[in-house]
Amino acid sequence: MAADPGLGDDQATPASGDAESAEWLRTLGGAGVEREAAVERLHAILLRVAGNEVRRRAPRLRLAGPELDDVAHQAAADALLAVIAKLGEFRGESRFTTWAYKFAVLEVSAKLGRHFWRNPGVSLEGEDWERLPDRFGFDPAERCERHDLLATLRRAVDEELTERQRQIFVAIVLNGVPTDALAVELDTNRNAIYKAMFDARRKLRAALVARGYLDIGTSRRS
Repeated sequence: MAADPGLGDDQATPASGDAESAEWLRTLGGAGVEREAAVERLHAILLRVAGNEVRRRAPRLRLAGPELDDVAHQAAADALLAVIAKLGEFRGESRFTTWAYKFAVLEVSAKLGRHFWRNPGVSLEGEDWERLPDRFGFDPAERCERHDLLATLRRAVDEELTERQRQIFVAIVLNGVPTDALAVELDTNRNAIYKAMFDARRKLRAALVARGYLDIGTSRRS
């Protein structure tokens, strides 16, 4: 099951006037036929959310057909269990369904990441440096200029980035590893990956500006 989406431990009640959220809590926390019906409704909602999220992210993983549906169903089922287990942690700061959606999205992220590593087709050790120039808005017409740029970028990656930044940068930019998959491999989360990538790209742009390959205006816009 995916990581907890940052929920607190305090017993909570829905926001004032949110009758729909209160009804979800009552029926899901109850028993019998009414609870079973509520669980079925919630599962249908989570499956729709998971399906939409899987389809949005699937192209990068070349995922389609039965595999896509399988990931969505697994994510929805695990999200349902997580929501029910954490009913007491619902703070009422948003609608209950909005709160529940987050579990489905997190489960999709975790499952797509694990799916990628079952048959990744790439190696974290492989490095395709020819991909780099276009990522920085630099498309030199002359081969020698491109060669010089690649040499500068490789030196900047080695000298300017931390080991963690370099690992993340190489995996995403050079090897095309999806963010979800990398988060699973490195036992971290998407936000931490995004932060490391932001810092790495900022350092590398600064290095390119300092060496005359980008002007300051281009660096600020990219």
